[in-house]
Amino acid sequence: MNAPITKKFTLNDLRAARLSGAKVAMLTCYDYTTARLMQEAGVPSLLVGDSAANVILGYDTTVPVKFHFMVELAAAVRRGAPNCFVVADMPFGSYQAFVAQGVKNVCWMMKQSGCDCVKIEAGQGQVRLVRRLADAGIAVMVHLGLRPQAVGLIGGYKFQGRTAAEAAKIVRLGVEFEKAGAAALLLEAVPPEVSNAMVDQTSIPMIGCGAGPACHGHVVVTHDAVGLTPHRPRFVPLVGDLSTPAKQLFAEYVRRISASAYPAAEHAYEMPVEEKTKFINRAE
Repeated sequence: MNAPITKKFTLNDLRAARLSGAKVAMLTCYDYTTARLMQEAGVPSLLVGDSAANVILGYDTTVPVKFHFMVELAAAVRRGAPNCFVVADMPFGSYQAFVAQGVKNVCWMMKQSGCDCVKIEAGQGQVRLVRRLADAGIAVMVHLGLRPQAVGLIGGYKFQGRTAAEAAKIVRLGVEFEKAGAAALLLEAVPPEVSNAMVDQTSIPMIGCGAGPACHGHVVVTHDAVGLTPHRPRFVPLVGDLSTPAKQLFAEYVRRISASAYPAAEHAYEMPVEEKTKFINRAE
């Protein structure tokens, strides 16, 4: 088992990993308890993803999740894992309307959640926003490639960079966002050739999400990796099965209730003997 994260993992550690060739593990996280366990397990970086819309709230896409809900989740994760590098997703509609809206909402997320970095799914129109945020001293991770918030436009969850032109456009955007002040990139669902080119043409850390081995770190949706979702994307490794033992434990609880095995004497609170006698005899 990995050592717990006992020293604060920062953006500088992520930058150092790029230089040294070390690979940084990142997992999605949405609550205090799981964050605490992940920090104890040695996971250095946590993404409070808008995938909470799918795995927590049961929506088909990430679009419906609300901004203030994401702020609460990020704050909970921060409390659970104070030493981890916590990245908070900015949900759909919280930054796309105009630059001032984006700056205001990102600042609110930072102040209320205590996250270390925010992530935005960015197209060309967000270059000005990233520049403003960088000028304000805010670390921004720019999400390129497959952008789940744009699923309606791209017509489904399809990998990106399928053609030379598409791949070149993604790389050009990454270069442009680095120039605008992005602190890191997240590249999702692209062929390895795209991430190879992005690493060669940029100098900031890049987190891959189904983007090949050249990335400096990798993130997946935790629920997919531990067998808690019915469908797992091809790029997600199955590291274990929490679904089966969880269902077995839930079934065991039902069995104990049905068999009147719970609650037992050891689960009861005891009144002092004299108070119990007074209570039993109160009507006499």
